[in-house]
Amino acid sequence: MGVWRRLLFSGGVSLLGSGGTSVWLGGRRVLFCQRQLSGPESETLKQRRTEITSRGLPKQKRIEGVKQVIVVASGKGGVGKSTTAVNLALALATNSKAVGLLDADVYGPSVPKMMNLKGNPELSQRSLMRPLLNYGIACMSMGFLVEESTPVVWRGLMVMSAIEKLLRQVDWGQLDYLVIDMPPGTGDVQLSISQNIPISGAIIVSTPQDIALIDAHKGAEMFRKVHVPVLGLVQNMSVFQCPKCKHKTHIFGDDGARKLAQTLDLDVLGQSLSEDCCRSSEKTATTSRVIPQVT
Repeated sequence: MGVWRRLLFSGGVSLLGSGGTSVWLGGRRVLFCQRQLSGPESETLKQRRTEITSRGLPKQKRIEGVKQVIVVASGKGGVGKSTTAVNLALALATNSKAVGLLDADVYGPSVPKMMNLKGNPELSQRSLMRPLLNYGIACMSMGFLVEESTPVVWRGLMVMSAIEKLLRQVDWGQLDYLVIDMPPGTGDVQLSISQNIPISGAIIVSTPQDIALIDAHKGAEMFRKVHVPVLGLVQNMSVFQCPKCKHKTHIFGDDGARKLAQTLDLDVLGQSLSEDCCRSSEKTATTSRVIPQVT
């Protein structure tokens, strides 16, 4: 039979009774209580523990009407993740694909501004939110549900509830690809999305600085731990080109993402302002190869 032990700091007030033992510790009275479980109680506890353990991870469920899900993530904020997600969605749409864009950054949504969209989603006959459309892309974001200047001051459980609604209570229609702009970091949102829906692949965005690359490395490892394929890395803010003399300067370094990609055995899918047209077309071809194809 199991034994429960509780430490109750009573601040000098005696809580003796029910067979407890009281001692002074660090100027406070500490009460040690122990309760011996009876046979039926012990069996109930064991059954409950077995039931919880057997559940394991939540079962993944596809988003209705969506064939492939691609997440764009970064360990560090401010590296151009949302810009990359928007450009990826536009690139896929130009190839005659039906594309949706989900902004999963509840605290700092960027998609409404980048996609030049405002307004509140309408509801379908099934009480599902209809995405807002621009450039042929269906978009959904927390930014459509709150005022632009209104901060979202929520605890984790409320954020997870909002993410669930953005995933499941949106009428996406029939999509070849849903691109998800993930929030920075490796927290609850990333874990929940990865475990609840099947993801075709993740793209990690970073800048060349060591600090950003450290977090990008963590982001890639997180997706590997939850069995999400990492398609490759994108290095943003690689080069500054002088508007007058056209000279290119690697302000933040040159090949940080390339070195990280070698460490992780991944491809560098692209980088801003490529050194020459040859390398640019080469990277475009690489990107098109790694994106999962819709049949």
